[in-house]
Amino acid sequence: MLRTHDAGTLRASDAGSPVTLAGWVARRRDHGGVVFVDLRDASGYVQVVVREEEAHALRNEFCVQVTGEVRQRPAGNENPELPTGEIEVAAETLTVLSSAAPLPFPIETDAAASDDVRYRYRYLDLRRQGPARALRLRSEINRIARGVMAGHGFAEVETPNLTRSTPEGARDFVVPVRLQPGKWYALPQSPQLFKQLLMIGGLERYYQIARCFRDEDFRADRQPEFTQLDFEMSFVERDDVLAVAEDVVRALWRELASYEVPEIPRMTYREAMDRFGSDKPDLRFGIELTELTSFFADTPFRVFQAPYVGAVVMPGGGSQPRRAFDAWQDWARSRGSRGLAYVTIAEDGTLGGPVAKNISEAERAGLVEAVGASPGDCVFFAAGTRRTSQELLGAARNEIAKRLDLIEPGSWSFLFVVDFPMFEETEDGSWTFMHHPFTSPTPEWREGFADDKGAALSDAYDMVINGNEVMSGSVRIHDAALQERVFETLGMSREEARERFGFFLEAFAYGPPPHAGAALGWDRLTALLAGVDSIREVIAFPKTGAGFDPLTGAPTPITDAQRKEAGIDARPEEPALPGQPGAPGPSDPTRG
Repeated sequence: MLRTHDAGTLRASDAGSPVTLAGWVARRRDHGGVVFVDLRDASGYVQVVVREEEAHALRNEFCVQVTGEVRQRPAGNENPELPTGEIEVAAETLTVLSSAAPLPFPIETDAAASDDVRYRYRYLDLRRQGPARALRLRSEINRIARGVMAGHGFAEVETPNLTRSTPEGARDFVVPVRLQPGKWYALPQSPQLFKQLLMIGGLERYYQIARCFRDEDFRADRQPEFTQLDFEMSFVERDDVLAVAEDVVRALWRELASYEVPEIPRMTYREAMDRFGSDKPDLRFGIELTELTSFFADTPFRVFQAPYVGAVVMPGGGSQPRRAFDAWQDWARSRGSRGLAYVTIAEDGTLGGPVAKNISEAERAGLVEAVGASPGDCVFFAAGTRRTSQELLGAARNEIAKRLDLIEPGSWSFLFVVDFPMFEETEDGSWTFMHHPFTSPTPEWREGFADDKGAALSDAYDMVINGNEVMSGSVRIHDAALQERVFETLGMSREEARERFGFFLEAFAYGPPPHAGAALGWDRLTALLAGVDSIREVIAFPKTGAGFDPLTGAPTPITDAQRKEAGIDARPEEPALPGQPGAPGPSDPTRG
């Protein structure tokens, strides 16, 4: 070993001991004849006193080895902010192990560089305390979760990263096969089919911390490759899966956040949408939606002559200036809406705003009571289809909480959302699965789901923490006839189903057990525990919102020789391959 101690572990009890340390120069301070160096390694910092003639060439981030003696700092020079603040190391020898070029951004500062610069030099960014702490926290999360899963009798099994393309909800990333020109592997969107096959194989309890790949339209907090704690269980029902997930979360929050997670409540998808306008509601604040469809059943206001009318109240929002309401309209349009109708309530109860001028006298008289508002409040409205309108109001609810600082720092909200719709209608009038095509209908819908697709419910469930979906799962179909009926309901012929999922459906002929499972989004869950807003902060080498890797420059073109060897036709007029930009395909992600 090049060192006898870790720098951050030295204490007053080590005074008088000889030590050899190795790390990086975090800071240097010159004091006439001696130089004080803050030496940093993974364990923390310690002050090293170096003779000026030995330190004249040192700059920040030089990697050095120091041999010397631990001694008490002079009285009055202690640093109570450092665990090592009572002592310092008097250097006898200092060896530069490697020098450092001028830094692209300062490391020992709270003022971080832009994300593009930090990720371009991610290896330097990881020397900062925050990013390094996040990765070590992620390692601890893995350790704790593995212990919980082992305690429940799960076996950790790896599933393939090179598989066949199957329609599971998002575009596949595809990989050419050199030895079989014209054929392609796909990277797995999730281990969905394999974990179900493991149940058919009699493993009964499987899990893995799995890498997944989805070629989706990029958003700020979405990565093309991500990680999930994936697990599957045989001979169980919904409650058994939720109990395991709850145990994992409870262990993580107890050990890493010093917080005892209470029994997690449940709410149906329909209740969540009706009350909060979201299937991942944040329950840390109490604002709820009010449905006004019946209230405006005979309204003269054409905008409210719609299948659904709803409202959300902004406490104290009536005093906002006109420019603030204009900004709300811009906010709504940025979400694809035509705007956000509103009414203000003066202190004397008088209604203001454009909506108040268009509704009837009776509607004006009863509106405040109908929505539960008070003088000084503002009421925002949405009208149209139920789901679209509720989603707009749900987003407005979250924005209101943000602008009014309604969320108590350090508070937590946990929720299971259950009984999701089994199908959802597409823009062209056809139907697709809301979860994935292997999700079982709820017991009461197993016979009639094909007759009323819009009302049919699936035995699917999510976990929501602070308004973030961190887990999704379902009870699976284990009956071959039921699986074929689901495919037929989605417009997929038996031949097409066999072509796409033949190997999977064949296994259903050999006594599949009832089984269910889920997947916890490991990046988002880690970000919540780390207290960071973006999952990129808990990923070692993240990509930007456009899927670009600032560190390596990926993705990059490949050479003609590589194309030839892989059997790829380089002609630009060829249509995009499945999974490549420009290729058709759904954009909704597969659920666990």
